[in-house]
Amino acid sequence: MGIVDEILRLKRSKNAIILAHNYQLPEIQDIADFVGDSLGLSIQAAGTDAQVIVFCGVHFMAETAKILSPRKTVLIPDINAGCPMADMINADQLRDLKAKHPKAKVMCYVNTTAEVKAECDLCCTSANAVSIVKDAMEDREEIIFVPDQYLADHVMNETGYELITWKGYCPTHARILPEDIMRQKELHPGAVVLAHPECTRGVRVLADKILSTEGMCWYAQEMKEKEFIMATEVGILHRIRKNNPDKTFYPASDKAVCPNMKLTTLEKVLWALEEMRHEITLPRETIAKAKKCIQKMLIYRS
Repeated sequence: MGIVDEILRLKRSKNAIILAHNYQLPEIQDIADFVGDSLGLSIQAAGTDAQVIVFCGVHFMAETAKILSPRKTVLIPDINAGCPMADMINADQLRDLKAKHPKAKVMCYVNTTAEVKAECDLCCTSANAVSIVKDAMEDREEIIFVPDQYLADHVMNETGYELITWKGYCPTHARILPEDIMRQKELHPGAVVLAHPECTRGVRVLADKILSTEGMCWYAQEMKEKEFIMATEVGILHRIRKNNPDKTFYPASDKAVCPNMKLTTLEKVLWALEEMRHEITLPRETIAKAKKCIQKMLIYRS
């Protein structure tokens, strides 16, 4: 029996589902029950009757799955698969920032740890950050937005509001440079440039559309254009090419590779299921507070 067959057998016997983020290796995406962005995957998993969730992504994503499915067992195949951006702020640092701005509403990007979410009023994704800030500003003069300074900059540019920001960022998206976009546009002058809002302003101003990973997948499938330059982590190319075989997709930069996203392998997924290893556990109080933060987001328009 091959490794994929064994994974599928264990998945069935343990009533498990496999989630894979858009940036995972192709072979991981291909065995997953759901492929998508971090919050969307957690919501999908919560709606199933599976008792075990194997989250092929990074640590904060598995934490989010646990927050939304506290009674399910959540496993991460590689415990070292962390997110540098999420690790750029902790709960103590956020509490210090809140103390300096006691009247501010506190919003966190979903790319944060559970303990940071537990300190926030609202959560957002890259897809709904602009609309949530617009709604949240209706009854507050100040909003603290952590941790991504580039997503915050995009939101401020789109809304005209000033946010209290943090100097966090995604190192992978920061590797995509304006000159990378210009080079690709010269090579492919008819291609549409799709950029993730975690990119720097210099990249975003060169984009035709600024979209989340799920937004990119939808746009590429629904629009008539045939060529696209993708300013995000290169892992998305597998899914988007697979779903659009009649279209062509170019990475903005071959350097836009998240090493942590590539830590998950088929062998590690197998071992996670065999040994029920690397289970995500969180204090009940943290789950309750962080879940409240996420649920409040869902009442806002997206």
